[in-house]
Amino acid sequence: MQPSARIASYTAEEMMTVEAARALRDGTVCFVGIGVPSVAANLARLVFAPSLVLIYESGAIGAKPHRPPLSIGDGELADTADAVVSVPEIFNYWLQAGRVDVGFLGAAQIDRFANLNTTVVGQYVKPEVRLPGAGGAPEIASGCKEVIVVVRQSQRTFVKELDFVTSVGFGRGPGDRERLGHTGAGPTMVITDLGVLRPDPETCELTMTSLHPGVDLEQAIAATGWRLSVAENVLRSLPPTEQELVALRAFRSPEDS
Repeated sequence: MQPSARIASYTAEEMMTVEAARALRDGTVCFVGIGVPSVAANLARLVFAPSLVLIYESGAIGAKPHRPPLSIGDGELADTADAVVSVPEIFNYWLQAGRVDVGFLGAAQIDRFANLNTTVVGQYVKPEVRLPGAGGAPEIASGCKEVIVVVRQSQRTFVKELDFVTSVGFGRGPGDRERLGHTGAGPTMVITDLGVLRPDPETCELTMTSLHPGVDLEQAIAATGWRLSVAENVLRSLPPTEQELVALRAFRSPEDS
């Protein structure tokens, strides 16, 4: 099969979503969050990984939605799932028993050790913004074999200190996950609209390892609320292919396809 042609025109969010989809391997079990993680996971299922098993917090196993679900309770998930089980079963039998390969999460804030905030912006008792909350994210971040985070990169999101720690990445550094009893490896990738970050194997601090087409390093540094660590050799993401963009746009707007 010949590789798909490239389309010159695409948005930063489309690049982020495509790169996130590329991170998922066929045949794995993926616990999916709503929003960009869900769109990316379904793009992977449609283009790269037909045997990817998508699990949603509401109990849908093997969901194959035809459009982005509005919430974990969207009937589209149950209607297209291989099975629907109770929420306790999803967490006790699947997640906590180590049966989930990848957790796919978003966040409102992230710090240099990949800890996530989805609870509040500002003081907890009198916040500037009340966010959707934890849901199953803390358990996903704790129990999945690995976690991939998808989030837009800006100083508003990439903060020096979280207003609230909802989900633990690497805590305050090496050894904290083990000390807190988290069984999974933690975040292995943070995919943004500017590039990809990975935790340093020694310090656990997020390090910029690749940039998307058209993004320069100074742009990524300026969008980060701490002194950004940068890999010695920063790679370049491949632009989206025509196949990827057509599938992504059709999934996001099925009525237009």
